Amino acid sequence: MGALRFFSMIILAVWLGCGSAQAEKRVALVIGNSAYKSVPKLTNPANDATLVGGMFKKAGFDNVDVRLDLNAADMRRSLREFAGRTRDAEVAVIYYAGHGIELDGTNYLIPTDAALETDGDVLDETVALDRALFAVEPAKQLRLVILDACRDNPFAKTMKRTVASRAVGRGLAKVEPTSPNTMIAFAAKAGSTASDGDAKNSPFATALVERLPMPGLDLRKAFGFVRDDVLKTTGYKQEPYVYGSLGGDDV
Repeated sequence: MGALRFFSMIILAVWLGCGSAQAEKRVALVIGNSAYKSVPKLTNPANDATLVGGMFKKAGFDNVDVRLDLNAADMRRSLREFAGRTRDAEVAVIYYAGHGIELDGTNYLIPTDAALETDGDVLDETVALDRALFAVEPAKQLRLVILDACRDNPFAKTMKRTVASRAVGRGLAKVEPTSPNTMIAFAAKAGSTASDGDAKNSPFATALVERLPMPGLDLRKAFGFVRDDVLKTTGYKQEPYVYGSLGGDDV
């Protein structure tokens, strides 16, 4: 009887251990849009997404979904499917590289099939940043969205304004996450643009894969090092910026 009780305790301990491991599930969605149809193609986003996706895989994430050159329907589908995976995750991360646009203070991610002939087309042909934040919201410990989308945007220069006073900003607009334990990292701070650099990968992506996987380094400090690296690489022309806040525990 004692042996049976001991065996039952071992089974319970193993079951609890498995439950703990499952509770620490980490998932990532990585999107890189390079092959735009209505404006010149971008060289780096697909390369950057591949690089960053590999970083998450090496870091031991349970699920890493890398998607390249997505049209509007595919972007929305990818975010919807990812939202389903975040429901039982502790950590959920979205990385997006490509064009983004700010309209009247709201940020939008631009799919490869967008034409954006008028400012009103932004509402129909793009994906709001809020949609990405909605997808990571179910995660229990950390919700992180990384945007390498602050490039100089050709759409903003050519689109017609239906209302003369409507503001189309340079870069992306400042954001303040409303959910706790949520961070949004910009490749360049609000109102400024990011450089693709002269290499295969952008300075921001290069710094990310160097700093984020460092063992024992809190996420906030890691992004501080990313900032320093990008500032140095770009001759202090580009300053990455992080919005949102986390609690006192190291992440």
